[in-house]
Amino acid sequence: MTSAPVHGTWEPQPAARWEDAFLSGNGHHGTLVFGDPNTDRVIVTHHTLVRPNGDPGHRQPPRLAAELPALQDRLLAGEATAAEGFTDGRPLQWAQPFHPAFQIRLHHPAAQVAHHYRRSVDFTSGVVTAECAGWSSRVFVSRADDVIVQQVTAPGPALDIALDHRLPGAPAGLGVGQGAVLTPEGALLSLRARYPDSDLGYTGVTLVAVTGGTTTLEPPGAHIEGAESVLLLTRVRRHTGELDVAAAGRALRDLVTEQPSYDDLLDRHLAPHRTAYARVTLDLAADPAERALPGSELLKRTRSAALLERLFAAGRYHLLSSAGLNPPRLTGLWTGDWNTAWSGAFVNDANLNLQTACAASAALPEVTESLAALINRQLPDWRDNARAVFGTRGVVAPAGTDGESGHAYHFSREYPMHLWTAGADWLLKPLVDHDEMRGERDPRTAAALAEVALFYEDFLTRTDENGHLTVVPSYSPENRPAKASWGTINAAMDLSAARHALLTAAAYHPGPDGDRWRALADRLPRHRINRDGALAEWAWPGLADSYDHRHLSHLYGVWPLDEITPYDTPGLARAAHRALQLRGAENDSAHGHLHHALIAARLRDGERVAHALGQVLDGDFFHASLMSAHYPSRDVYNADAAHTLPAVLIEMLVHSTPDRLVLLPALPKAYPSGELRGVRTRFGAEIDLGWSPDGVRAVLRPARTQRIELRTSSGDAEPLDFVAGEDRVLTLRDAVTSRDSPQTHGRDTVTPPLRGLPTRRSRSSPNRSLEG
Repeated sequence: MTSAPVHGTWEPQPAARWEDAFLSGNGHHGTLVFGDPNTDRVIVTHHTLVRPNGDPGHRQPPRLAAELPALQDRLLAGEATAAEGFTDGRPLQWAQPFHPAFQIRLHHPAAQVAHHYRRSVDFTSGVVTAECAGWSSRVFVSRADDVIVQQVTAPGPALDIALDHRLPGAPAGLGVGQGAVLTPEGALLSLRARYPDSDLGYTGVTLVAVTGGTTTLEPPGAHIEGAESVLLLTRVRRHTGELDVAAAGRALRDLVTEQPSYDDLLDRHLAPHRTAYARVTLDLAADPAERALPGSELLKRTRSAALLERLFAAGRYHLLSSAGLNPPRLTGLWTGDWNTAWSGAFVNDANLNLQTACAASAALPEVTESLAALINRQLPDWRDNARAVFGTRGVVAPAGTDGESGHAYHFSREYPMHLWTAGADWLLKPLVDHDEMRGERDPRTAAALAEVALFYEDFLTRTDENGHLTVVPSYSPENRPAKASWGTINAAMDLSAARHALLTAAAYHPGPDGDRWRALADRLPRHRINRDGALAEWAWPGLADSYDHRHLSHLYGVWPLDEITPYDTPGLARAAHRALQLRGAENDSAHGHLHHALIAARLRDGERVAHALGQVLDGDFFHASLMSAHYPSRDVYNADAAHTLPAVLIEMLVHSTPDRLVLLPALPKAYPSGELRGVRTRFGAEIDLGWSPDGVRAVLRPARTQRIELRTSSGDAEPLDFVAGEDRVLTLRDAVTSRDSPQTHGRDTVTPPLRGLPTRRSRSSPNRSLEG
């Protein structure tokens, strides 16, 4: 039993399904480890592995700019279905699908009885271990050397090792060639695969370094007898033409020469990985006996605080492990099947955004940087989208990408993704949060924001009868008005995104440009409240809401923005909460439930947060690996729930803006005591928060001297001053309460006593939409 949260998980049997295999990754390479002592398998993935699915020339945005004025005229004149014909006639095109590379097979010809078996993954190191009496295997993916490392000790009298491309869904026309040569260390194995009808392919190379015993070749693999241990180093590369396998092998051999042991390689990896992982921890005062359970058993205890502790830790671990070259895909960095749902793409109209929601607050700048890298690589394509579809300067982000192309080519009549203009603002929001947190503005973010503002300058030219600018055409992912079509006018999300993008760009670019953008934002219409008292999804007469939908695009102003809050806009906050109450779950997508929870936390509704969490925990969304599924009953492998859950738990405990701190805004009654350590705030302080029925204690470590506003569970405001480098300790008595409904507060609300002491620091078919 343990009196502290567990930073890992374990199982008493090997994985029988790839979905249950334990995961490791460095944001480039990934592994899914089964941990079978007799026939072990390690599936290898890489962020760049996407299968060509057509002529690259067809992955271009539609050239429709010349037809845009006529479409705008028709929509403004009341022709509700006008946007359905705003296309160049192409069929729906999917992003290039993400796929696995191959599996490393380690087979013992003489099967062993696995006494005292256990497999585990240590989140603090990224090491996946499997062991039983007389045998062990350890696997990690090095952040320092970008290599997959596996060590097998006491491998038995004989061991066969081979690279095997035969994974579910592998195309019949995949051209595969394999090689095996003896080396002074043992052997070098290679697997080349060329995609059907393409000059693109990928090559994996594994160096087998043997201690003791003998190595012989048994093509396509190697046979080892009498060894004390075996060390395997693996890399994979996607390429055109042929890869120089000999050069790749020399690079792996150089690693062994420079870092001759498994422990040497691990030490180099631990510094960047452990530093990042250990920044934030969550303790919910869980039962020590439950903390000691294997993950599969703990998942059955859906109201266990130990389960939330472990899912929080696993979520940050998997998010960190999948972010590097790119941010996480729909499947993170992992898949064991070539047939990935929705191409395993980066989906920008909710999924990627939700998965990266905690990057700033959970102290994972590595995730933010991976998102920034993807955005900056694709900005030229975003410019093409703006010119081709809208005839404007600036940039328009696509609703999804395979990681290569940023062009808006995935759209259809029912999913007119090419009309969606809010994507750039949402994708840039975590980068802006990161800048606020550190108190410096990244020039790359500043430049991208300016290009978004330039788009709106050219695009926002039509007005309504009151002189307000209109967003036309407009699209609210992935919904449509009742008894109307998808492409419309003034979707609430588009209004919020345009206003936020213009004002944020103005803040980054003070002067004439900023003044012009701020004036443009002021001309946008305000949100509309419908007959039900709810914030309307479309701020245009005659467009009625469709409530039963998994997306909550219209509440973008509540989360992730701070446009609508219980403190500054109480009337709109009440309307937003009414909209949240009326929203259905449609197909029970995990991302819909957790998106709901994030908005509820901003609206101070702890009961609704708890309900949304319960829908996911009771719905059997998590595999034994603690990676999640898109639908209940572990249907469709998907990282949305796994990566978003930490953001939900942070938001219900701490929310910050550049000038405000909210403590325990939406604490569910089920968690009366706990501690959240290391969270970063957007006003530049790190916070350790503890709470119990007796009160709250928060230690803040500010990097900047400033005054902010403090809000506690009572909701009232009090000024709070910080001096850079001086810790501030806050003690609040009787401050732990649960919010069962949104609270808006006036001057008559009493604030608990505050003491501050400064100290010197020391389900559905995966093909029904873009992502379902």
